[in-house]
Amino acid sequence: MIAAGALDRIYHFRWRAPDLATAGQPLEAELRAVADAGFEVVINLALLDAEYSLPDEPGLVRSLGMAFFHIPVIWESPTLEDLQQFFTVMRQVQGRKVFLHCAANMRVSVFLALYRILQLGWSDAEAMALVTDIWEPDAVWQAFIQQALSSPSPY
Repeated sequence: MIAAGALDRIYHFRWRAPDLATAGQPLEAELRAVADAGFEVVINLALLDAEYSLPDEPGLVRSLGMAFFHIPVIWESPTLEDLQQFFTVMRQVQGRKVFLHCAANMRVSVFLALYRILQLGWSDAEAMALVTDIWEPDAVWQAFIQQALSSPSPY
């Protein structure tokens, strides 16, 4: 049984669908709450060697019975290749309960919005409202969003 609000204590935690939640970097106890909540997959878009990272997040996640995917998106230079890899993983885990995180739910909010626009057919306004719920993308991320939305390359 999950303690009331255990997931809500994770930095910038948001339910995005019944089988999808996003957040910033969880602590070890918070990842245990994620597992207790029935999540099957953890996808991390942050770097594993940053000061905010857990010592062995992949090992911890796997020890809790969840699959772990890591797509290290460099904050100052997100790429279309990162986004393509994210789309591939999201397709792989379709139908499973997914916990998607980065350091502060900023990278994640943008990648999820682009996935919903480019893969699921959401309107830009509807998908981007989930980004601005967390933050206002800076110039680097605005340029990345525009690049992704205008790219002729099929995802």
